[in-house]
Amino acid sequence: MTARLDKWLWAVRLFKTRALASAAIQAGGVEINARPAKPAREVHPGETVTVRQGLVLRTLRVLGTPPSRVGAPLVADYCTDLTPASEWEKVREQRRQQVQAREPGSGRPTKRERREVDRLFL
Repeated sequence: MTARLDKWLWAVRLFKTRALASAAIQAGGVEINARPAKPAREVHPGETVTVRQGLVLRTLRVLGTPPSRVGAPLVADYCTDLTPASEWEKVREQRRQQVQAREPGSGRPTKRERREVDRLFL
């Protein structure tokens, strides 16, 4: 059984709406087997889908096509996440930098603020 790429991305919960999935595909953020794809391209089991979501380049292996959008616990029946840990580390690093960032002109952190930051990372 096959399905359109935009429908499959929506059904396995990578995008909140099918329109967002289509827009991402048309923007060039989605590839199948390392080749650019179009929203109407059919997805077959065994293919590798690469999706750019923010900083993360997610890699998924297609196992099947759901008849409709599935619940989060059932997503594993239709795809396998092959995303390397280094991609998820990019997100963690960005979050750390956002926490550590201070407003310009706010001066040095107080002793209390420094302890709060230390608690976050220990």
